[in-house]
Amino acid sequence: MITVIFFVLFLTCFHLELNKNPVEGFSAGLIEDSDLYRWEVLIIGPPDTLYEGGVFKAHLTFPKDYPLRPPKMKFITDIWHPNVDKNGDVCISILHEPGEDKYGYEKPEERWLPIHTVETIMISVISMLADPNGDSPANVDAAKEWREDRHGAFKRKVARCVRKSQETAFE
Repeated sequence: MITVIFFVLFLTCFHLELNKNPVEGFSAGLIEDSDLYRWEVLIIGPPDTLYEGGVFKAHLTFPKDYPLRPPKMKFITDIWHPNVDKNGDVCISILHEPGEDKYGYEKPEERWLPIHTVETIMISVISMLADPNGDSPANVDAAKEWREDRHGAFKRKVARCVRKSQETAFE
């Protein structure tokens, strides 16, 4: 019960802080005022990247035992990226379960830590858009194109996603 109360207070305070002092590159808020566990975020494609000008909608779903475990993030807007699977699920270290990586790829300090917030998650996602990790892809096809034809097929698919995101941003 104490964990749930802490979680509610933490997310409520963080939600108020984001509204008071917005961070550049994204906005975040509750999907429904009655559900603190589900947030919607809008990510503005970072300048000087292929995603520049895009307005990408995603959902963050927090587990009941947050902040001990990470939220899940899923893009609702179509996005072509090596670290976003074809269903929209984001695969980055900061959102992986805490502790040792059974494959030995990530260090424990690169994975989820209870000190992370919506802001640190979003900064990591914006960084991911600017600099994909092709060595650990969630979307193998996008990673292959990013490595082999970054300025051709990959760039064209991202440009289509950016255009579509602009058209559907405020639906």
